[in-house]
Amino acid sequence: MGSTGSVSSWDEALLTAMVQFPAPVIKGPEDIQRQVTEICRTVDTTKAGYPGLDLIVFPEYSTQGLNTAIWTYDEMLLTIDSPEIGQFKEACIRNDVWGVFSLMEVNDDPSLPPYNTAIIINNKGEIALHYRKLQPWVPIEPWAPGNYGMPVCDGPKGAKLAVCICHDGMFPELAREAAYKGCNVYIRISGYSTQVNDQWILTNQSNAWQNLMYTMSVNLAGYDGVFYYFGEGTVCNYDGNVIQQGHRNPWEIVTAELFPRMVDKARENWALENNIFNLGCRAYVGKPGGEKENYLTWVEDLAKGEYKLPWDDKIKIRDGWKYYPDGIKMGPMPKS
Repeated sequence: MGSTGSVSSWDEALLTAMVQFPAPVIKGPEDIQRQVTEICRTVDTTKAGYPGLDLIVFPEYSTQGLNTAIWTYDEMLLTIDSPEIGQFKEACIRNDVWGVFSLMEVNDDPSLPPYNTAIIINNKGEIALHYRKLQPWVPIEPWAPGNYGMPVCDGPKGAKLAVCICHDGMFPELAREAAYKGCNVYIRISGYSTQVNDQWILTNQSNAWQNLMYTMSVNLAGYDGVFYYFGEGTVCNYDGNVIQQGHRNPWEIVTAELFPRMVDKARENWALENNIFNLGCRAYVGKPGGEKENYLTWVEDLAKGEYKLPWDDKIKIRDGWKYYPDGIKMGPMPKS
């Protein structure tokens, strides 16, 4: 069931809002506070318009932008203890709402590249989930590969939440990992430009259907002087159907009323198409209890650190290519 702009919800309904935040133009660290202030203001105004709101989601790069010339310098980075994150916490407390926010995070080892991070802050101002992007968008994004796996946290109204970031959503393995850990609402925050608009919709649907879970996905919107970002916040039902679809408008707020318990009951009671269960007990009709032995070569090879495609030796692009011919620029920003 999709919301048509409900301002309230019943006890088991998770009322969600995804903000198609305008693609930010960031020229230096002084612009970050402007973004944080605007995000917090948007939490306030959205909650005022939707008093029953449980969860609000902002896209990838909405805090620090996508300026590839400066985005790995020290002054452009945050930690989860930065004052800016404190402002997000205060906005969630003030509005009694859960929020999903994006940040480019200082690496635990400052000599290594930063992380592309998402956090879920609960309505008490606590970080309920801390995720680092597992699959940065190569060969463009210079982020270190995430090292926290795919965490899942308890959310409001019976939700079990996980977050993936942009290109992560193109990997069915990550959605399956979230579902395997119990996630019933899978959130995707993105900063995609229009090259993959169709694939965005397709993967949002397939991630939902293959794992019997809701997917909530929101992208930046508008033009930043280089690319156009398509917005198109998408909510998919656990049967894979789109129940809410945003357009290409910056500032559009896509709302939906979700019922996490229905996901749980489908997983418990479906036989046909309960594929996330059937994967681990194949053919339980012909073989009571089903076949449980691993039959997937790539799973075995990946577990052994020996993942290699038949055409691996022919793959041409394996580094930063033309985007970082001199390597990633880290440390303090150069003085002008």
